Amino acid sequence: MASRGQGPGLRGLLAPPLLLLLLPPLLAPWPAAAHGGKYSREKNEPERPSQREPAAEFRMEKLNQLWDKARRLQLSPLDLSELHADLKIQEREELAWKKLKAEGLDEDGEMEAKLIRSLNVILAKYRLDGRKDARELRSNSLSEGPEPDSLEDPRLEKLWHKAKTSGKFSRDELDKLWREFQHHREKVQEYNILLEVLSRTEEMQENALSPSDMRGPQEEALHSRHADLKDRLRRISQGYDRLRRVSHQGYGAEAEFEEPRVIDLWDLARSANFSEKELEAFREELKHFEVKIEKHNHYQKQLEISHQKLRHVERFGDHEHVSRNKERYAMLEEKTKELGYKVKKHLQDLSGRISRARHNEL
Repeated sequence: MASRGQGPGLRGLLAPPLLLLLLPPLLAPWPAAAHGGKYSREKNEPERPSQREPAAEFRMEKLNQLWDKARRLQLSPLDLSELHADLKIQEREELAWKKLKAEGLDEDGEMEAKLIRSLNVILAKYRLDGRKDARELRSNSLSEGPEPDSLEDPRLEKLWHKAKTSGKFSRDELDKLWREFQHHREKVQEYNILLEVLSRTEEMQENALSPSDMRGPQEEALHSRHADLKDRLRRISQGYDRLRRVSHQGYGAEAEFEEPRVIDLWDLARSANFSEKELEAFREELKHFEVKIEKHNHYQKQLEISHQKLRHVERFGDHEHVSRNKERYAMLEEKTKELGYKVKKHLQDLSGRISRARHNEL
């Protein structure tokens, strides 16, 4: 887990700093001096073409700042694509919250706190929090294949090695199993980040509040977050048990879905309070969702290949060849970002439906 320490002041990120609000008037052009008449150089020289700023990626300035920082850090193309989708989701949620707040809702600040937590997760996940610890950037290079040491857990490495050498899996099945291992690793990483964020929140509240102030909404919010972490840990344990079983036995013919996120959703849906008709409709929607994920995976692979090819051409190719490869890379980058956002939004919607169904049974 990442090392403990004080995180960045994220509450300040939720609203543009006052300085940014004041800058535009200060940077506006001054009125022309009295001597700048019709014979002045300014009046008679042809106007220079205006240098238009490229369109911002996001409507919110703080998210543009994070995006610019990520590009300066030279994250891999796939990391940038995933970050872009996460920031789009974050922006969507924050803009919706601002409308609710303007209507006088979210009086207890729980939605605002949730947004801060989700931004904390993004900052830690993509190493944008400025903290130096054991997290490592994934390489920009196109690897020859999955490497066990990137699983960050000796137990997973042992299972993966056993599966690779067992002879029970075809190449396609190994690719599928590897995606499951990666998905499990990502769930563990997110759990650790959320646990750390919760610990820092509790420390700050203990230092700032008296015990009597911890009663009521704040205590309920912390209890809810502890319950969420407990549920996540239970699912991580179940996921590990599944990986261990599959690694030893191989895939059975009865597997209904292949994508790890879809398998997780289907397991959760079957334990939720859905009627038989609702569950069947959810199953059909999961099939469509899996197709969407597979399409996104395809574009991710093409983007990675295009990135590697572009780096090679920039070193050895002519100008025309470089230009063509840049155009293709830009096209794939935009398509991958677009599909990444759609996948994450769809995942969020499906997860929300399951959460509501499970809440209804309480």
